[in-house]
Amino acid sequence: MSIIEIPQTIAPEAYFLDTIPKAPEGRYAHIVLVRETESYPVFQTDGTLNIANVKSGLAKTELMIRLAMFKRKQTSPERLAGRELLRRNGITQNQDENAHPKYCDYNEHFCQSCPDCVYYGFAIGDSGAEKSKIYVDTAYSVNGYDESHQQFSFNALFEKGNMSQKGVVRSSFGEQDHIVPQVYFPSVITIKDVTRNSFAYVLNNLLRTKRYGAQTTRTGRIANHVAGIVFADGEIFSNLKLTQAIYDGLSDAGHLENTPLNQAAVIENAKTTIPQLLSADGVIFDHVHGEALDELMRCVTVVTTDADKLRTFLEEVDRETTEYSERVIQSDKKKK
Repeated sequence: MSIIEIPQTIAPEAYFLDTIPKAPEGRYAHIVLVRETESYPVFQTDGTLNIANVKSGLAKTELMIRLAMFKRKQTSPERLAGRELLRRNGITQNQDENAHPKYCDYNEHFCQSCPDCVYYGFAIGDSGAEKSKIYVDTAYSVNGYDESHQQFSFNALFEKGNMSQKGVVRSSFGEQDHIVPQVYFPSVITIKDVTRNSFAYVLNNLLRTKRYGAQTTRTGRIANHVAGIVFADGEIFSNLKLTQAIYDGLSDAGHLENTPLNQAAVIENAKTTIPQLLSADGVIFDHVHGEALDELMRCVTVVTTDADKLRTFLEEVDRETTEYSERVIQSDKKKK
């Protein structure tokens, strides 16, 4: 039995599995987020910010260039936040292959049984792979590229704080595009074959992760606002459709006239948009919102913000994923 107590009003037996199944069973939990930049993050490939040319809205059909937050820009920091907790609480370590607890080093040596490996997946060439149970896709800014970025100059100073020394001027300066504060990236995080433990583990990672993109020791602050949670028997709407629907709602209400966008207006439009989009998704769903959402969040955070309860929870999660690894991952290897 998990330390995470899901309210009976959500009917946990209908949505959460007791163990991770070997074959998919159509139990999906979708966490609908609004990611808000709180500093000047950098999401780039090949030296430039990632962008996409798409329709501005579902009803508004004019094209718009939007900033794009690729999937790995989202999941990598969240995985690392979870892995940090696993090491802190003695579930894993990344120093000695022959020592206890289990040795797991991100992208270097996957242990194949810890919560990060099992939930988020891994690939070790010919040595094996596990498909991720956490589905994430590219997120798009609500506002257009022109309103959402700014170019800054950077330099590297000498000890005295200037650019020249002994008549020589440093050449380490240039310019780089940054995303400005209060730009919003709606995003749906999907947990497949969800258990109480996998749901709480992923949600805790989302709430704890505060920095994304490049240069995270200097900038990159982002807040993840949970706008709703959807339990369903299939996948729901895309990030792009969610963003376009929010844009339509903000446009109709006249909120796009001023930037930065009003945080409350963006989040409220996200909450209003969720049931409208779900009605066209062709799945059986339960949309958790309002007081029910607050209660569900509290049931998780009351555990993840208490040191002793958190350690107990992570030990339970590790037992769940280790059992799955022995039953499925290691068993499949032996058959080969």
